[in-house]
Amino acid sequence: MESKTIDLGVPVHYLEAPGEGPLTVVLVHGLGGSSTNWHPVLEPLARFGRVLAPDLGGFGLTPLPSEGSGVDANLSLLGRFLGRLSPGPVVLVGNSMGGALSVLCSALPESRVKALVLVDPACPLPPGTRVDPKVLLRMGVANLPAVGPWLVRRHAEKVGPEGLVDDLMKLCFADRSRMTPAVREPHLAMARRRQGQPWNAEAYVGASRSLFALLGGRRRYHEAVAAVRAPTLVVHGTDDRLIPLGSARALASRRPDWTLAELEGVGHTPQLEVPERFLATVAPWLQGALG
Repeated sequence: MESKTIDLGVPVHYLEAPGEGPLTVVLVHGLGGSSTNWHPVLEPLARFGRVLAPDLGGFGLTPLPSEGSGVDANLSLLGRFLGRLSPGPVVLVGNSMGGALSVLCSALPESRVKALVLVDPACPLPPGTRVDPKVLLRMGVANLPAVGPWLVRRHAEKVGPEGLVDDLMKLCFADRSRMTPAVREPHLAMARRRQGQPWNAEAYVGASRSLFALLGGRRRYHEAVAAVRAPTLVVHGTDDRLIPLGSARALASRRPDWTLAELEGVGHTPQLEVPERFLATVAPWLQGALG
């Protein structure tokens, strides 16, 4: 696994694992995440081809672009990344917000996506869905007009890198005992490297507001889902607090040709919480989808 940077109008940091064959597997992280979110599965997925995991604009070690960190800005950045580094067929794997971006990217007329894997993807909530109150409060604070970035910044300063990693564990894992040192240490190292970056709070709030607008509006998202031509696997933890399982089921019901795999007792980031089960689900499906 190598750490690299490419100039795409902003220096985009990414991780790369070399692989064989014409395919490129691109792993797209979620809101507040980074390429580190793919550490346990990045190298094993290299059996399908070269694997790339970029830090989106304003996240990880990629600075905040002048266009901001919203959905469209990062969709454009992802497109430039794919154009420069993966000119052939692509497998897109997106978690959370990265899942929403992967749907939009795969729906483009010029898409070269040959297979799509959505991991607990951000998607519109079905009517009447109950949202975890703590999650609702956290998201609501970030989206408060004027004071949102200040509140996000103050929280990061108060809890420090260790507290931010603990926040990840509490929100994204169904079983906190699964946060092994092999998972925790790379995230802690990333949190320490990001400490003091002036754009952190602005990037988080900008992306959060843009994502909420996309999901709340529904129409654009649903039109993109209908336009995806690649075979698609939706992997979702049954105990996801951020994106309820009902959302994934509603998403899959719109495309009966898609495959839905539910991971029992797993939270929002199965690639971190249960990487072996994640790979045991994704690898055979990819093998079949790619022939």
